[in-house]
Amino acid sequence: MDGFQIFTTSTSLVESVDKKLLVVLRDGRKLIGILRSFDQFANLVLQDTIERIYVGDTYGDIPRGIFIIRGENVVLLGEIDEDKEDELPLRKVPVDEVLQIQRAEMEAKIKRERERHRLLSEQGFSVDAVEFGELY
Repeated sequence: MDGFQIFTTSTSLVESVDKKLLVVLRDGRKLIGILRSFDQFANLVLQDTIERIYVGDTYGDIPRGIFIIRGENVVLLGEIDEDKEDELPLRKVPVDEVLQIQRAEMEAKIKRERERHRLLSEQGFSVDAVEFGELY
């Protein structure tokens, strides 16, 4: 273990500066951008950021520019291998199309959940009255 140190704090982000990263946020958004800066709280500054929305085997990108992320909102952070990124079995579509597909999937999910809650209520089970789509 001579000269070997394990960093478990934001200091380990030093090697990721100026690299293309994927950041998954607490609210489920996925951001891709170049890490330009960070601090001791793991607050991040991403440049040339895009928000990528995945639906099935398709995705769409929304340009966001410079993006500042509060460290407590980061769930996952990883470097993107740009050579492998081009080989993904995903199809890029216009963002309007992916948002429309996403909206249709969400409406279908809400419909299924309402039906499920109705059936459970009819059988005497208690159902939480949480708004659909709320994560917290």
